Amino acid sequence: MSRIAYVNGSYSPHGQAVVHIEDRGFQFADGVYEVWSVFDGKMADYDGHMTRLARSLTELRIDIPMTRAALTQVLKEVIRRNRIKDGIVYLQVTRGTARRDHPFPPPGTPPSVIVTAKNIPAARGEAQAKKGVAVLTQPDIRWGRCDIKTVGLLPNILAKQAAREAGAYEAWMVDEMGLVTEGSSTNAWIIDENGKLRTRDTQANILKGCTRTTLLEVIKEEGVELDERPFSVEEAKRAREAFFTAAGAFVTPAVSIDGTRIGDGKPGPITTRLRAAYLERARRDAV
Repeated sequence: MSRIAYVNGSYSPHGQAVVHIEDRGFQFADGVYEVWSVFDGKMADYDGHMTRLARSLTELRIDIPMTRAALTQVLKEVIRRNRIKDGIVYLQVTRGTARRDHPFPPPGTPPSVIVTAKNIPAARGEAQAKKGVAVLTQPDIRWGRCDIKTVGLLPNILAKQAAREAGAYEAWMVDEMGLVTEGSSTNAWIIDENGKLRTRDTQANILKGCTRTTLLEVIKEEGVELDERPFSVEEAKRAREAFFTAAGAFVTPAVSIDGTRIGDGKPGPITTRLRAAYLERARRDAV
C-alpha cells in the first residue's frame, strides 16, 4: 500500500508530497515537531504531545496553524489512510514559506504543516527490550534551548551516527561536568548502585519527554522511589540497571555503556516492570 502524507491541506502519495524550496524548515530548521506512538490505531500520550507542541510553537513565536480539534482530525486521518495499527505518526510545523532572509517573514505568513505515519511491528521493539541494547556516550554540543522540540537536530544526528558506527543503539549526551543530560532522541535513566531510580530533572537543558512524563506517573503508582538529579557517566557504568525512554522506544533497557556491562548485562527487573506498566497505561489511554 502506498503511504499517504498530509502537506498544507492536501493528502498525497508519500512520494509526491512536497514543500516549497524556500520553506523555512528546509532552509533554516525553523520549525518544531512531535511524534506520537500509535497502538491499535490510536495515539499514546496524546495530551502531553499536544501541550508540548503548543509550548514549542509559542517559544519560537510560530503561529499555531489550526485548532487542536482540526489538527487532531488531520493526525487521525493520516493514521487511518495509512492503516497504521502499531507505529508512529509524525507532525512538523515550520514558520512557512517566504523569500530567504534570516528575520521572520511578514506577519500572516501561514505555517507549513506536514504529517506522515508509518507502521512499526511491535515485535521489533519487544525483541530489543528482551535482549537490551548498547549505549555510547558523546559530548553534548547542542544549543541552549533543548527544551524546545525543534527540527534542528544536527548534533543529535552526529551523536546517533557515532553510536551506530560503534555498534550501539543510542548515544547519551554528556555535559562539560561529565554528567549525562539525555539521549540523542531519548531521556536517560539509571537504577544506581544504591538501588535508587534516577533521571535528570527538566530544569536542566533537556527535553521534557512525553513518555518520561507518563512514566513518572507510572513510577508513582508502582511505588518506586525516584531521585530527579543528574548522574555522571561513571555512576551510570556502576549502575544496577539503565534504560531510556521515548515515543518510539517506550522504556528500553541499556545493558552496556561505552562497552561497560551494566549489572549482569541483561535487562533488569525494575526496567522490565516499568516497561510493562508503561505499555499497559499507554495502550489504555490512547485516543
